[in-house]
Amino acid sequence: MRNRHHFLTQPVLMLITDRRLAGGADALVDAVNDAIEGGATAVQLREKDLPTEDLLPLARSLRAVTRGRAILIVNGALEVALATEADGVHLPEAASMVERPARTFLIGHSVHSLGAAAAAWAECSDYLIAGPVFETASHLNAVPAGLELIEAIADAVAVPVLAVGGITAERVGDMLRAGASGVAVISAILSAQSPRKAAQRLKNALAEEWSPVEGVY
Repeated sequence: MRNRHHFLTQPVLMLITDRRLAGGADALVDAVNDAIEGGATAVQLREKDLPTEDLLPLARSLRAVTRGRAILIVNGALEVALATEADGVHLPEAASMVERPARTFLIGHSVHSLGAAAAAWAECSDYLIAGPVFETASHLNAVPAGLELIEAIADAVAVPVLAVGGITAERVGDMLRAGASGVAVISAILSAQSPRKAAQRLKNALAEEWSPVEGVY
């Protein structure tokens, strides 16, 4: 169903988690809460090394702080997303589409090329995260794709495209002008002394630059 992406408030400010960067699981929950207070509209739980028995309680803790305040997406683990009443699941580029639950549920894909974006859209992904746009500490070996990737994908698909990789408040305007519907960040918030203030800076930059095209979505 193509209209499910309205569930995402645009422009999107998505925080992707990294408990090590935050200082541990408990500190991560506190940082997520602070980021939401600062304006984060979505949280992606991305702790790929955690087994289900450890990921599940963390997801429950994040569901508690995000409920009614921000969208919660679980990276990869559909069973954890369903068990914690998360709002969706996020899949890597090569992953096949999962069976969509009966309730309103977002399914997103990470993409690194126009071809991958077109394939994910054809499978009815609700949103795409494209990048890395710039150099990023979270993917040191990845070659930055630049704004051209965002422009190409945004022109080719009719779902929200979030830019990821080296995103800062100063670069937000370029992302939106290239066609992005928001940004996804890790260190820009979790490495900050105040996650709340860092999220607020990003949110303010998004609000200042956001000018959606009527009728696109």
